[in-house]
Amino acid sequence: MAKETQFVEQIADIEKDFPQWYTDVVIKTKLVDYGPVKGTMVIRPYGYAIWENIQKELDARFKKEGVENAYFPLLIPMSFFTKEAEHVEGFAPEVAVVTVAGGEKLAEPLAIRPTSETIIGTMCSKWIQSYRDLPLKINQWCNVMRWEKTTRPFLRTSEFLWQEGHTVHTTAEEAEASTMTMLGVYKEFAENCLAIPVITGRKTEKERFAGAVATYGMEAMMHDGKSLQAGTSHYLGQNFASAFEIKFLDKDGALKTAYTSSWGVSTRLIGAIIMTHGDSRGLVLPPVVAPVQCVIVPIAARKGGVLEACAKLKGELEAAGIRVVLDDSDNSPGWKFNEWEMKGVPVRIELGPRDIEAGKMLCARRDTLEKEEYPLDSAVSAVEGLLARVQKDMLEAARARRDSRIVYAENMDEILRGVETGNFVKAGWCGCRECEDKVKEVAAATARVYAEGETAEKCAVCGKKAEHVIIFARAY
Repeated sequence: MAKETQFVEQIADIEKDFPQWYTDVVIKTKLVDYGPVKGTMVIRPYGYAIWENIQKELDARFKKEGVENAYFPLLIPMSFFTKEAEHVEGFAPEVAVVTVAGGEKLAEPLAIRPTSETIIGTMCSKWIQSYRDLPLKINQWCNVMRWEKTTRPFLRTSEFLWQEGHTVHTTAEEAEASTMTMLGVYKEFAENCLAIPVITGRKTEKERFAGAVATYGMEAMMHDGKSLQAGTSHYLGQNFASAFEIKFLDKDGALKTAYTSSWGVSTRLIGAIIMTHGDSRGLVLPPVVAPVQCVIVPIAARKGGVLEACAKLKGELEAAGIRVVLDDSDNSPGWKFNEWEMKGVPVRIELGPRDIEAGKMLCARRDTLEKEEYPLDSAVSAVEGLLARVQKDMLEAARARRDSRIVYAENMDEILRGVETGNFVKAGWCGCRECEDKVKEVAAATARVYAEGETAEKCAVCGKKAEHVIIFARAY
């Protein structure tokens, strides 16, 4: 028992030291390890399996929208970045540059991509000739490099994995519609696959992507009440199309400049899962993306027939497409319970001689820690139903937590009090940059997204007439 207790105590208290709890969880559950270069991470198999499941779910959704996958170079000529002035200015502090290769100084420095609007825009200008080539919808799964000074695994690292989608259209209306469609795809995925309730909406000019006409964000509330930007979709207008001469011959015979959009999510989503659902025991993973959906733990494994019955059950679950592991290691059942709970496996099955004799199995849910017996002869349907309930209940629980921590503020003191107590704060805003900056200065909070459809009489900062309602929060 001492050994089992020690295993649990290795994780910091989630309520007293959330940052350390997060670090303990990602390292001790073997999601990641630190890379040898400062600010980089090595994604270990258990963590990468979550990313693979995210990829699988999102990729299917992209393809339904007519998006095709491609791949573009890691190295981008620095001259490409100078073509869109706001874009290069926005990313300049984060760009890593290659100046020497093969032992020789390069004629032109090459940027390691922080994002790919420039290279994709260049290629689209070659591929698109007429309206018949449009719309073009393309996506790449790749790594990007942004030289961050303060890093944390999954949340902010110098190199990370992501997908970036890019679309090209004949009209502004089409490009704007595509921007919103993909934002909707992200929201549906976050809620139905990650069990994370999100708030989507337009970003302020200050928070807008460099070079975009408008940026739309997907904000999720973490356990500590801070916001995590879990994804973005950008309407780029003709900014990049003009810079990279993406033109097409329209039906009327006129040569016109196209309209574009871009959208992306990253391995930051894994951090979102951890910080939304995790508890004092470690990870709590939603079944849709969990690497292991069900673990079978034999009880009194040395007794005749136990391991055989467990293996038979494993085979039945596998045949039904359930991701299942049989833990037949020589660790004690208590140790196994702790280990698999820490790793966040949604369902645990305990099966021993008495269970087998009674034709039953004991199932434990990771999200609620509740246990219930089910007939062995209907194990597949029982586990499938249980996984579906866990998925649904995790979303409902996360939504209830978030909704209980959304407050309204009418002045600066209330904004400060709201974010200090771990809330999203809705407040009237006059629309001026000075008031937005003051919220950051006084409350260390930023404007996350506009609260669409909501109104307020006055700005909570200056008292003037409010033009918008903004959701303010401290953020990762």
